[in-house]
Amino acid sequence: MGANSVSKVAKATDTVTHHLASVLPADGQPWYKRAHLIKLNFIILSMILLCESTANTFVIVDILTDPASANGYDGSLMNGLQALPKWNKFMDNPTGTWLGFINGIYWICNGIAFFIVAWTCNKYGRKAGIYAGYVLLVVGTILQTASHNRGSFIAARAILGAAAGCFANGAPLIINEIAYPTHRAIAASCFQCGFYIGSLIAAWVTFGTRNYSSSWDWRLPSVLQILLPALAFPGLLMAPESPRWYASMDRIDDAKAVLAKHHAGGDFDSPLVRFETEEIVNTIKAEQQAHSTTSYADLLKTKGNRWRFLISVSLGVLSQWSGNGTVSYYLTLVLKTVGITSVTDQTLIAACLQIWNLLWAVGAAFCVERIGRRPLFISSAVTMLISYIIITGLSGSFAHTGNAAVGTTVIPFLFVFFAGYDIALYVVFSTS
Repeated sequence: MGANSVSKVAKATDTVTHHLASVLPADGQPWYKRAHLIKLNFIILSMILLCESTANTFVIVDILTDPASANGYDGSLMNGLQALPKWNKFMDNPTGTWLGFINGIYWICNGIAFFIVAWTCNKYGRKAGIYAGYVLLVVGTILQTASHNRGSFIAARAILGAAAGCFANGAPLIINEIAYPTHRAIAASCFQCGFYIGSLIAAWVTFGTRNYSSSWDWRLPSVLQILLPALAFPGLLMAPESPRWYASMDRIDDAKAVLAKHHAGGDFDSPLVRFETEEIVNTIKAEQQAHSTTSYADLLKTKGNRWRFLISVSLGVLSQWSGNGTVSYYLTLVLKTVGITSVTDQTLIAACLQIWNLLWAVGAAFCVERIGRRPLFISSAVTMLISYIIITGLSGSFAHTGNAAVGTTVIPFLFVFFAGYDIALYVVFSTS
């Protein structure tokens, strides 16, 4: 991309920003004093909580990122269950490939459902996929909680993975497409904070049930994964359908009605409503025109397109190859390799890690617009690289020497690593 092209893009961005600023209410009243914006942000918060249960399809990078708190609960839950002797006995002490399959079946079905529901959300609306996810969530939660053998537990995980795939499509789209213009970046970033809301609840519930004398030490955390989606359900009922989806179906009046109600307090003549309606309609027309004249092969035809395509793909791939999955799903095993074998210590460390993660996640979400995505992303990558090298070195040293102090030193660097990961995760999502 040449200097002139960069200049044109920058000018276009400045123009849009200037136009938006010119149509926003000029009375200086904050959003929390506007009833319609309080309601709208409650709906968005509900969408964030919704994705705790079990995650967006704007661009290719979204296909490769985590589905927020739903998967946060699952990762933390499965990690916690591995520390519980009764669950290990119930599952015949899974290790190696078998343990990987128990965790992996969730993601296999998540991916399958993801593409099916992507079509559903485009055809029948964003909320249709979410309602399907609720049905699967209830069925999966009941089956997992009442599991009487390994087969039923694994089947439940498959269903829950499909539920997560449903939520992964509808919720992020609704968040981005109904959020107030000046709140959209933070709302999109906070969506990923739901990952750690789910993780935190699962970790502390598992810590609290670790000493139960019955199988409810793992069944109770299983049933509680429906808690936050249940709390989010009223917000879903209040949520409007996406104005962008309405416009894509040539229902412009419906799109305008949603924007007027939720962005302008019912004022159909608001300059903001006119501006947003025109922007959505023009964007959809441009997309339709582009679809009719371009193909996926265009991604590779020019140097600029190849570079942007490489960035999009690499961000998604590297966000998954960052090493966080090892700790998210196998923290118990990681702690065992450095000499921490107590169930209480393992579950307590996991629970405290989720509090740490949530704090950094929220902080990163609110700093995206102030500090900038590139500085945050680079600092995140450096932090993760250095801490991961140290963790690997200390783990190797403990394996050779058995020195307890060396093993314990791994713990703070796990926290440092996740601080870096938390920053990057929300930068990637908000950028998309």
